Amino acid sequence: MNIVQIGVLGIAGALLAIQLKQQKAEFSIYLCVGISLLIFFSIFNYLEVIIETMHEVAATINVDNTYIMTLLKMLGVTYVAEFSSGICKDAGYQTIASQIEIFSKLTILVLSLPILVALLQTIQNFLA
Repeated sequence: MNIVQIGVLGIAGALLAIQLKQQKAEFSIYLCVGISLLIFFSIFNYLEVIIETMHEVAATINVDNTYIMTLLKMLGVTYVAEFSSGICKDAGYQTIASQIEIFSKLTILVLSLPILVALLQTIQNFLA
């Protein structure tokens, strides 16, 4: 799907959810979750392009694949956390959404620590 189709799908889903919210609020949330999942899974086509490009960049500048995979994991954590947090916020559970966001930030921090250590070791080798 392209951005126009996603935009139209999102707007149509939001308008339908507004109409359903007046009659059955729970159906409105289900519709929002369904539309969100459809949009969420449509991103997988683009992930393949991102992964291929990252591997080309890694081959060009001779970077260890571990770093590229870590960046891709960070991208995945960010996307899933934003998606999950948005669903929780729409359902009215801001506290759960905040906890998801905090957990994702800590996960990204943990994922980035090996890269930070490698960077510091590289700087130390240059200075020595």
